[in-house]
Amino acid sequence: MSHHENGAEHVYELIKDQRTAMLTTVHDDAGTLASRPMGCQQVDPDGTLWFLAFADSEKADEIRRRPDVNVAFTQEGKWVSVAGRASVSHDAARARELWNDFAQAWFQCEPEDPRVGVIRVDGESAEFWDSPGKVGTLVGVLKAKVTGGRPDDGESDTVDL
Repeated sequence: MSHHENGAEHVYELIKDQRTAMLTTVHDDAGTLASRPMGCQQVDPDGTLWFLAFADSEKADEIRRRPDVNVAFTQEGKWVSVAGRASVSHDAARARELWNDFAQAWFQCEPEDPRVGVIRVDGESAEFWDSPGKVGTLVGVLKAKVTGGRPDDGESDTVDL
């Protein structure tokens, strides 16, 4: 695994404002993977990701059985894949800190309700690709076509968190 200078900081900058992610869990004993969109409530600079979910949901049960997860973020020209270990708890104080209008509408209860689970993902590593955007990518492709070289597809790396 390479160590991009300030890699964890760069990953944080890429995902800190993104609110939708794909959470992938191990679905069953055969190792089948299941992905679903989730609202990311908070991203910490150290690579910890926070989600809210029903404590008795299938994803919560999957995390309890096999805590290895992946969380993928995508935004115009930016892709980040965080591998880590997750846990689910009923932490009313933390749920209250993460609570917002969307959570209220989704859960239809208060954060102290025992049905509300807090999913914590401790990121262990992340892969990212940060492209120069549509215009920069197009210019790079055209330049490569003229020069016969490879287009600049942006910066990518794998980093420890």
